[in-house]
Amino acid sequence: MIFSDFINIRTEGKNEIIDITGEVRSILKNSGVSAGNILVFVPGATGAITTIEFEPGLVNDFPELMERLIPENSTYLHNETWHDGNGHSHLRASLIGPSITIPVIETELVLGTWQQIIFLEFDNKPHHRRIVVQVSGE
Repeated sequence: MIFSDFINIRTEGKNEIIDITGEVRSILKNSGVSAGNILVFVPGATGAITTIEFEPGLVNDFPELMERLIPENSTYLHNETWHDGNGHSHLRASLIGPSITIPVIETELVLGTWQQIIFLEFDNKPHHRRIVVQVSGE
């Protein structure tokens, strides 16, 4: 069985981190799947999905890490092509990735105690994001 649903969010842009664990759990519950996998995927080239301990320290540390790895104010050929100033956004999203797959056992997401599913908005402007959640199993 495959069950698909969506999480719709509006973002402010610029390294926003949004905990979507509750929404993913709700979709899992509605799917009726008790064992299988759940895929969380964001269409678009400047958003990403991963897991983190969603607490204030790490929520502040993560954008600082991205700035050290892929600085916003460096020169990117993408910016020269499109003049939109978000070359760093594309690279950051590529580094993290657009999706994760989480096992489902006995109707529960298999996550660690301090592990939450997060959406990362790397673009330099607000967006409406429609995150795809697909549950497969029985």
